[in-house]
Amino acid sequence: MAVHRAAAVNERELLAEYPFLPGAELLLGDVASSVRDVVVDPVLARARELARARIRAAADDPTGATGVNELAHASAEERLVSFLYARLLLSVAPTPATLRRWAVAEAKHASHRLARASSEELIAVADRLQFHLRESDGEIAVALTDYLKLVAPIREGEFRLIRQPLSRGEVRVSRERAARLVQEGIRSRLAQPLSVGDDARAALLEHEGGFLAEVAARFPPPAARAGVGAGPLLPDRFPPCIRKMKRMLEGGENLSHSGRFALAAFLYRAGATPDTIVDAYRGAPDFDEGVTRYQVEHITQRDGGRGYEPPECETLRSHGLCFRDGDAAAPDPVDRSRDPRCFEPDLRHPLQYYRLRGGRTVDTRERH
Repeated sequence: MAVHRAAAVNERELLAEYPFLPGAELLLGDVASSVRDVVVDPVLARARELARARIRAAADDPTGATGVNELAHASAEERLVSFLYARLLLSVAPTPATLRRWAVAEAKHASHRLARASSEELIAVADRLQFHLRESDGEIAVALTDYLKLVAPIREGEFRLIRQPLSRGEVRVSRERAARLVQEGIRSRLAQPLSVGDDARAALLEHEGGFLAEVAARFPPPAARAGVGAGPLLPDRFPPCIRKMKRMLEGGENLSHSGRFALAAFLYRAGATPDTIVDAYRGAPDFDEGVTRYQVEHITQRDGGRGYEPPECETLRSHGLCFRDGDAAAPDPVDRSRDPRCFEPDLRHPLQYYRLRGGRTVDTRERH
C-alpha cells in the first residue's frame, strides 16, 4: 500500500508537530530522565508554561482554532515537552472532562494542519496511528475496517458508510474528510489518561495544584450540576433516546450535530427555557457558551418562537440516535433494558412518548 510514501516526511518535524504519535518521546533525549525532572527542572520552565498555555487555549476555545503563538518559535524539544506535560497534568486533574475537552481541541488543531498538509504528511500521521490510508487519483483511500473504526464517534449523516464510494475494501474520501477521520483517531487516543505513578502524581499536584484549580474553574460544570430539569421538565419520563443524549453530554462525551439539535428541540417543546437548554450542553467537550447560545436561539426562535419540531423516531433511528433496544453503557438498569413503550406501533415521536408518561409539552408560542 502507498502508506510507505510517508518516508518522504521529515521524521523530526513530524514528531514535533504531532507529539501524540508513537516514538515522539524519543525527541526528549537527555532533556529529562523522569517525570519529576519535567515537573521541577528549571531548564524546562518555558516548556511547562507552554503546556499551561495549551490547556488554557483549549479551555477558552475547544474548537482548536486558537493556537499558542509561542509554539511557533519553540524548539522541537520544547513543543514535545509542553505537550507531554499538558497531558500529564490533565491525567491527574480531578475532573476527567477537562482531559476530554483538551483532547478535542488538540485533535482539531492537528486536523486543521492535516487538512492543509501534503498527502504524504496525512498518510504518515495515520500510518503511525495504525490506520491505513493511501493516495489514489487525487483522493484518499481508507481501508474499510479503519473507516468503520474512525467514523464510529461521528454521527453526521454525510459520513454514513452507505453514502460513501466503496471499492475493493476501501472507502474513498477527500483529503479534508480524511483529516476529519484521523482527527477522531487522535481525539480517542488523547482522551485516555496516562498512567501516572504515585510519586509523579504527588509532584504534579504539589507544584501545579493552583493551576489545576484554575483549570477546573475555566471548564464549565457538567449539566447534572447546572440546572437541567428546572421548571416543568420531568427528566425521569424522557424517552430513552433523550436520556442517552443528555447523559452523554453530562459525562463529557461528544454528541453529533443531529443529536444536539434533537435534544435542544425536544427540551424546548418540553418546557425548558433557553438558559436551561444551554446548561444542558455545558458538559460537552467542545462547549462554547457563545456558539451554543447562538445555536439554541436559532432552534428556539424559529416560526415566531415556536421553535423547530424535534425529529421523529424514524429520523432518530436513521442517525443512530435511537436507544429503544437499551444502552449497555447506562448506569441505570432501566436504561440498559429494552423499552417496550418504544415498540408500540402507534409511537412515532419522542414527545409522544413523553406525553404518554405524564410529561407536559407546551405551546411555545405562549412564551412570547
